[in-house]
Amino acid sequence: MQTLRRLARSLAALLCTACLALGAAAGTGTQDAYPSKPIRIIVPFPPGGGSDLVARSVAARLGERWKQPVLVDNRPGGNTLIAAEAAARAAPDGHTLFVAIDATLAMNQSLYRKLPYDPVKSFAPVTLAITMPMVLAAHPSVGARSMAELLAAARAQPGRLAYAHGALPAQVAGEVFKRAAGVDLLAVPYKGGAPAMTDTVAGQVPLIFDALGPAMPYLQGGKVRALAVTSAARSPLLPEVPTLAESGLPGVDLQTWIGFVVPAGTPLPIIDRLHRELTAILQMPGTRELLTGMGMTVVAGTPAQFAQTIAEDALKFGRIIEAAGIRLD
Repeated sequence: MQTLRRLARSLAALLCTACLALGAAAGTGTQDAYPSKPIRIIVPFPPGGGSDLVARSVAARLGERWKQPVLVDNRPGGNTLIAAEAAARAAPDGHTLFVAIDATLAMNQSLYRKLPYDPVKSFAPVTLAITMPMVLAAHPSVGARSMAELLAAARAQPGRLAYAHGALPAQVAGEVFKRAAGVDLLAVPYKGGAPAMTDTVAGQVPLIFDALGPAMPYLQGGKVRALAVTSAARSPLLPEVPTLAESGLPGVDLQTWIGFVVPAGTPLPIIDRLHRELTAILQMPGTRELLTGMGMTVVAGTPAQFAQTIAEDALKFGRIIEAAGIRLD
């Protein structure tokens, strides 16, 4: 409970910072020299995952609009700690952006006793880019073709059925699933969703929890078979696939998200300009169609709205993680 109380105390500070960022602009204007050099977008996963897709979709358009190179810097590993530390230590001049996920800003503080960054103090929110559900999928060789059959198989061989996960939200989804269903599955960690899916497609791991967006091509190609989604409602892209709640696990409602932050101390006029540019790009028909076609819901909200999401999810996931007894150190 100490973790949850600490998260609650952080809420006011986080919201205050974001509101200042949102209202910074009118009188001061964006700094004339910005951007004065290439922009770097740090991604905490290998190429090919959902965060990488969002980053590259934005990078291409931002480079066109600003006439500056925008480089995607993939730094996988450590449940996003490696990339987050690099981003937190970057110069706060608007030339480094970080693609943060819910694990980075709303889960890790409940999983580690010590972090190389502070989820509240090290970053300034810019915009929540997208949300999406996760999916539980199986290799075609898995005999279970429904959740009922999978649960029966898992109960018949406790601790033997394995699921791959490439990001912490997928691991948390797996732990919530195991707890709700009363089954024992073996979690197999990977540095990102792409390598986790590669091994699942190859049949080396029978099951996978993955974000719906990057999993869609493999689902559509029949490489893996969807058994359930983790959201409260079915996905329009998979209308025939039930939710976990519909499959006999009431109360399970998990969605992952991806957003953009900058190092704390970045000038407020620069944050304001980044917010306007990124949200405009995310709302462009071409970008929106690409992302929604991958199972993502484009949000493109304000810094204050993103700060509120971070704070609320830190409390929610803190409770889930504490109840599940998950620790990573």
